[in-house]
Amino acid sequence: MKIKTLLIISAIILVVFGFAFVILPGQLLELYGNPVDEPMKYLGQLFGAGHFGLGVLTWSARNSPDNEARRAIALALFIGHGVGFVVALIGQLGEVVNALGWSTVVIYFLISVGFGYFRFVKTS
Repeated sequence: MKIKTLLIISAIILVVFGFAFVILPGQLLELYGNPVDEPMKYLGQLFGAGHFGLGVLTWSARNSPDNEARRAIALALFIGHGVGFVVALIGQLGEVVNALGWSTVVIYFLISVGFGYFRFVKTS
């Protein structure tokens, strides 16, 4: 796989989840088995806004040359998704969400490993 492919996959996931959490936070929170009140909807929308912005950044970086900026983006996405993985795993093991939460754990893990590979292992 090329980093361009990973950037596109990551961008699509981020934009879709971001848009969905901004527009339908209550419905998505219910899918994960969480109580839905106005503060939770608000936090879901903020989460979605952040993901949407990262998705746009990731999509924009897909055609960038292999330079320090793209390596910095890969590092940021590696760290961000890595932290997301740890938080999602802790939440899943603590039964904060239902079984659907395992999909979040897996997505964060795979994308983090992918960006870690392109940042630290694969050279141009």
